[in-house]
Amino acid sequence: MSTRLKNARTHIIDQFEAADKRVYLTTELRDLMTANWVEWDLPKWLAMGQVREFLLSKTPLRKVTLRCQSYRAVTRYVWGKASVYEVAASLRRAAYLSHGTAMALHGLTDRIQKTVYVNHEQSPKPPPSGGLTQDRIDRAFGRPQRMSKYEFRLARHRIRLLNGKNTKRLGVETLKGPEGEDLSVTNVERTLIDIVVRPAYAGGIRQVLEAFETARERVSGESLLTTLEGMGYIYPYHQPIGFLMERAGYDEQLCAQLRDRGAEFDFYLVHGMKKRRYDKIWRLYYPERF
Repeated sequence: MSTRLKNARTHIIDQFEAADKRVYLTTELRDLMTANWVEWDLPKWLAMGQVREFLLSKTPLRKVTLRCQSYRAVTRYVWGKASVYEVAASLRRAAYLSHGTAMALHGLTDRIQKTVYVNHEQSPKPPPSGGLTQDRIDRAFGRPQRMSKYEFRLARHRIRLLNGKNTKRLGVETLKGPEGEDLSVTNVERTLIDIVVRPAYAGGIRQVLEAFETARERVSGESLLTTLEGMGYIYPYHQPIGFLMERAGYDEQLCAQLRDRGAEFDFYLVHGMKKRRYDKIWRLYYPERF
């Protein structure tokens, strides 16, 4: 190993420690080494692979691999102690934590979360052609909720990558994680909307109702309505949101604002219900045992 590389170790460690990130993509690590080659006083003939191996063996940098049955594995380089949330969010640029993970980080559930959910927004797409019809709704919600196949394993953790609707990161904020790390997470209002749209990513509809109950005194009605409007859903998700708010004891004025949006179609609280009941006010089917 190059003596000059050994002599640069302290300076390299100081630079990593001062950085505002702890998880690096392979390309980011390569770019970092390239940008600091001269400052680290490294000889031109030294191979980049040698520098990387030196960092892995002589500094707190470590290599982690996220494995997925359906897709190829992903490699990340972690400096020191990074949380599973930081590693999960690194799966895609501009990704953020959502659904059940956001519930847990906001304290909306005390249940142990076995899966970390990270949302990566799709590119903007034109609205579906043909408009909304009752038949189209019935067919879509008569089937089970589709689940992302992008499930990665990292030690004992499961990480599910979601290709979410393009919202330009609407309702995403920075939150301190359990290790004091900065995390991009959907705020309380956006989280409640997300788990109504995809309850399976929250542990099921009963956990969704519990989250609504826990969040009751923290929710900004104005923010929730503005966020829902900004997300531009073609389906009338204001109906299940209003239904759950009513069940969870929210302010009647807020529930009325959602009712006033009208209900042109019968809608569904969850996908693929076998036994169900019907709420005439919200025009909503919901599970018989709910």
